[in-house]
Amino acid sequence: MGKFEIKKDKAGKLRFNLKASNGQVILSSEAYNSKSACDNGIESVRKNSQNDKMFEKKKAKDGRPYFSLKASNGQVIGDSQMYASASSMASGIASVKKNAPKATVADHS
Repeated sequence: MGKFEIKKDKAGKLRFNLKASNGQVILSSEAYNSKSACDNGIESVRKNSQNDKMFEKKKAKDGRPYFSLKASNGQVIGDSQMYASASSMASGIASVKKNAPKATVADHS
């Protein structure tokens, strides 16, 4: 089973990573100013990860594919890592869809 890990960044803001059952980070959040906002972000990932239309497939400047997960208001909730191919990116999206709904939360903030 996957899990969300909450940590403070160097600026003191909260961020979370969604990790697959193998421990690999599959989605990294934006920065949040409060615990409640971070918790809302996690719930938004749980909900929006089940809607294919909320995944925006992108390409980095070097051409590597990655994706963003958006909330219903269009705001980016989190971004993936960079992938070597479009097929590996598709596997990453499938992993977010599989892991997010029932992922546990580990708060390390």
